[in-house]
Amino acid sequence: MAATDPPRPWLRLYPPGVPADLPADRLPVPEMFRQAVERWPARDALVFALRPGLERRWTYQELWDDVSHVAAGFHAAGLRKGDRLALYLPNCPEYVLSYYAALRLGLVVVQIAPLYIHLDLRTPLEDSRPKGIVTLDFLSHGLKEVLDSAARPLIFLGRLREDVPWWARPFVNRGLRRQKHNPSPATGLPYVPFARLRRTEGTVPEVPLDLAEDVAVLQYTGGTTGTPKGAMLTHGNLAANARQIRLWLTDYRDGEEVLLSMIPFFHVYGMTAALNAALLFGATLVTQPSAPTAELIFQYVRRYRPTIFPGVPTFYADLIHLPPAQQAELKGMRLCVSGSAPLPGAVAQQFHAITGGIVVEGYGLSETSPVTHVNLLGDGARVGSVGLPVSSTWVKVVDPEDPSKGMPCGVDGEIAVKGPQVMKGYYQRPEETRACMSDGWFLTGDLGHVDEEGFTYIVDRKKDLVLVGGFNVYPREVEEVLYTHPAVAEAAVIGIPDPRLGEVVKAFVVRKPGCAVSSEELIALVRGRLAHFKAPREVAFVPSLPRTLVGKVLKRSLRGAASSPTPDEVA
Repeated sequence: MAATDPPRPWLRLYPPGVPADLPADRLPVPEMFRQAVERWPARDALVFALRPGLERRWTYQELWDDVSHVAAGFHAAGLRKGDRLALYLPNCPEYVLSYYAALRLGLVVVQIAPLYIHLDLRTPLEDSRPKGIVTLDFLSHGLKEVLDSAARPLIFLGRLREDVPWWARPFVNRGLRRQKHNPSPATGLPYVPFARLRRTEGTVPEVPLDLAEDVAVLQYTGGTTGTPKGAMLTHGNLAANARQIRLWLTDYRDGEEVLLSMIPFFHVYGMTAALNAALLFGATLVTQPSAPTAELIFQYVRRYRPTIFPGVPTFYADLIHLPPAQQAELKGMRLCVSGSAPLPGAVAQQFHAITGGIVVEGYGLSETSPVTHVNLLGDGARVGSVGLPVSSTWVKVVDPEDPSKGMPCGVDGEIAVKGPQVMKGYYQRPEETRACMSDGWFLTGDLGHVDEEGFTYIVDRKKDLVLVGGFNVYPREVEEVLYTHPAVAEAAVIGIPDPRLGEVVKAFVVRKPGCAVSSEELIALVRGRLAHFKAPREVAFVPSLPRTLVGKVLKRSLRGAASSPTPDEVA
């Protein structure tokens, strides 16, 4: 703690057993994982279930052994400390094995959503220039389209059919084809079979890791500008945030929990609150690769009886509308965490009434690994607040126009946070790093206030971010695709409320004189170039966009107009 850091009134409200600060003798994530293996070698660590019952299991010792083989394979392929390794994967064993193998070797994991295609995919690959990419057969076709054949990285290719029992393998490719995926590897794309990595023999070198300096993960985000850039999360950031979450969850029973992850590991929330929070503390991690629905979540809950469930508000909003007979099966989900988007208080209350489990809301960003705040468990939670800063974390509110000026208690301003989970900076973007970081403090871009007890309330976003089911959508990237259509003169994108996803994308479009284009054409255009959740749900055709005197589009005016559709609007 620096002499100039503000006081922490929230410490008085910390649950018993939660320390004000993390212990000084912190270990990197690979060493924390190794210790978990030593404590619970025979306990189930990972259950990968393509569907309930169609599963493959690893004990902690078996998982560590496989991680060691994959690490030896990466090393034999020439990957060395500091090299970047992109994971273009859904939740699957290839992700888990590659992630921990990469961290053991000091490689930098580049997180890339398997939903990404074309422009989405090209941007992080061109920025990070990975030396290797781990992906699956049916994703290789989109990957081939964006790779430069002259400077192509090593491709490590997994097959989902290898992640299920032998008797079920013929059905996997059939299922992929039904979902319009091609399960055959892309032709003309040289690759190393991931299965070969799993069989690699050899000693894994002991790589020294500097917690403060060595980057473990590049987590791509739009930050406060909407331009995708990699948040450099160090080994210290990841280890600190895993420990911060574990300490806050005072009911967490090391070596006994079953954690069901329906949230993706490529999202920073899933990486920390599901993957690391499970495997570093002896839980059994159950996961699957499909897009979750209420019915799918119910099936996994009934089969695997999770005690801990990290989710997003959409999950809880869907589950409370299951039939009563199915709702009864949800009892036993003792501790549920909600993140990535605001959780309506009514949803949390209804879920608690149905299951008896506690739903606790957290807050964070890609740049903070991600968790900075968690609400109190049970009756102490403040509805409408994102909670209290976790151990070793400070928060203050500053003037949005002049961050050097603090705001009085209870007065809205820009939220700034400081702690061991705050990123090192943006990869290869020193100016943008300086714009949002100073003396360890990170400007979140979120507007809100802190009350006298230390509870933080978020009231608005400084950045024009749209949160679709917990996934970030930056209006600029959607607008740039819309502008490529020859009939579009102007375009502006906002988020509008959605009862299930929290927000969805809406586009306001000005047509060029004499040109015609339909909403269906524009939605299809975006769907063809960006992840499907980024496509507009609605398109409104307007004669002009509202602007300030200096020409900036007034998106607040558009948000008001969104509630009053024009006659020319096409849904």
